[in-house]
Amino acid sequence: QVNLVVSGGGSVQPGGSLRLSCAASGSTLDYDAIGWFRQAPGKEQEGISCINISSGVTYYGDSVKGRFTISRSHAQNTVYLQLNSLKLEDTAEYFCSGVWGKYCSVYMAGDFGSWGQGTQVTVSS
Repeated sequence: QVNLVVSGGGSVQPGGSLRLSCAASGSTLDYDAIGWFRQAPGKEQEGISCINISSGVTYYGDSVKGRFTISRSHAQNTVYLQLNSLKLEDTAEYFCSGVWGKYCSVYMAGDFGSWGQGTQVTVSS
């Protein structure tokens, strides 16, 4: 079983940047898609970005489009999420997860598969 380990969260001011990493214990190629979702206290999970592993096609939620960038490194077995122009409302715990037999269109609709520990992103002035 391939596990995904998230790192890179932290506290930043509005307008700041962070890069989150999602490292696979095996190969990212074992997944059909890997994505990121977040959950803020009292709110539902929100799919924010996803990448289809074989094609590299990327998806973004409307709330992060133009500010966040997802990328993958097969050599490093890692998927990254670059967070730029952070806003107060981006404060949440961020999770990554991988899925098999389904792709980002399903992932972004809320089928996030199974996930482990997340990383906290706090945007405050």
